[in-house]
Amino acid sequence: MADENNGTPLGDRPEEQQASEHLNIKVTDNNNEVFFKIKRTTQLKKLMDAFCERQGKSAQSVRFLFDGQRVNHSDTPDTLEMADGDTLEVHQEQIGGFC
Repeated sequence: MADENNGTPLGDRPEEQQASEHLNIKVTDNNNEVFFKIKRTTQLKKLMDAFCERQGKSAQSVRFLFDGQRVNHSDTPDTLEMADGDTLEVHQEQIGGFC
């Protein structure tokens, strides 16, 4: 019984807490994929700005979508109920419309 109390189940608990605190998020614009590891409580603005900087894009020229819904700068993985390995899609902002 001593082995059961000091074995793998107790040893995994700190790792499980760490895993639940951070998420791996893929950001893709169909040409490039960038992977980010962020905390569940971090505002996604940080991730979006980092992606734009790495790709040489203006943050005002693109929009980010998660499950078809636009992502706001103040959103966090927790507020969007994101899971580890989820993907944010990046699309070119389209201005104007049909006359």
